[in-house]
Amino acid sequence: VQLQASGGGLVQAGGSLRLSCAASGRTFSSYAMGWFRQAPGKEREFVAAISWSGSSSYYADSVKGRFTISRDNAKNTVYLQLNSLRPEDTAVYYCAARPRMSLVTVQNSAYYDYWGQGTLVTVSS
Repeated sequence: VQLQASGGGLVQAGGSLRLSCAASGRTFSSYAMGWFRQAPGKEREFVAAISWSGSSSYYADSVKGRFTISRDNAKNTVYLQLNSLRPEDTAVYYCAARPRMSLVTVQNSAYYDYWGQGTLVTVSS
């Protein structure tokens, strides 16, 4: 699976963005998908994940109620809607894929097999 993230940009605090991650390969619908982010000088951190069917989703506490993950298997695309953005949301956002979802390891980047190249989100105050 090859992943291509897009949709990042510069936005003011309180604004919104929608990130997209387009996947190649016919098996996209069998993969659970996640979004991670990495701010300058910080470790990569989990943001959100969604099951292969889209029926289950998971969020980091820091983004709950502000971000929404969704997917369209017909378009081989997963989305991350970012609302009420804060300066601390500034980071490079990465999409990732894993063959099976586990609630125990959903936030662990080591369990994701495929990664996109990242898209930069900058939130100004």
